[in-house]
Amino acid sequence: MRKQKGFSLIELLIVVAIILIIAAIAIPNLLRARMAANESAAAGAVRTINTAQAEYQAKFQNTIGYAATLANLGSPVAAACAPDPAGITGDCDIDSTLTTGVKGGYTFTMAVTAAGGLNTAYQVAAAPTTPNQTGSRWFCSYQDAVVRGKTTVLTPATCTGVVASI
Repeated sequence: MRKQKGFSLIELLIVVAIILIIAAIAIPNLLRARMAANESAAAGAVRTINTAQAEYQAKFQNTIGYAATLANLGSPVAAACAPDPAGITGDCDIDSTLTTGVKGGYTFTMAVTAAGGLNTAYQVAAAPTTPNQTGSRWFCSYQDAVVRGKTTVLTPATCTGVVASI
């Protein structure tokens, strides 16, 4: 009998097959975990926008009301936060990434309702950038600061009729 050095082809194929089986089990779970993390971050970002809007409205209740855009709540991208006392170019309440409207696999949109020269109401919505890949739930809120979530499309315009589900 000769002394064997190394592995046979059959042994290597068995090891590769075992690794592929483990990967087939683990990858879907990893993708679901990433989607859950994106959804959690999106709901948190909507809460952050609600808080920033409440602060902005308290600060500018007699001149502007609620912020008209996400840019009014944050600082410009790649710029140090320097709040604009007039509240027009940025108030530094949200981070510069969220100010762009895209963060963590979600796209954020905001709409305001104006009356008498003031922004009296706002609606914010978060939609997955690629549904069923970056997230499977849509989130929205308005000035009552309750974050709502659904597995169907939500926009700022359709948020007010949604019963809170988070």
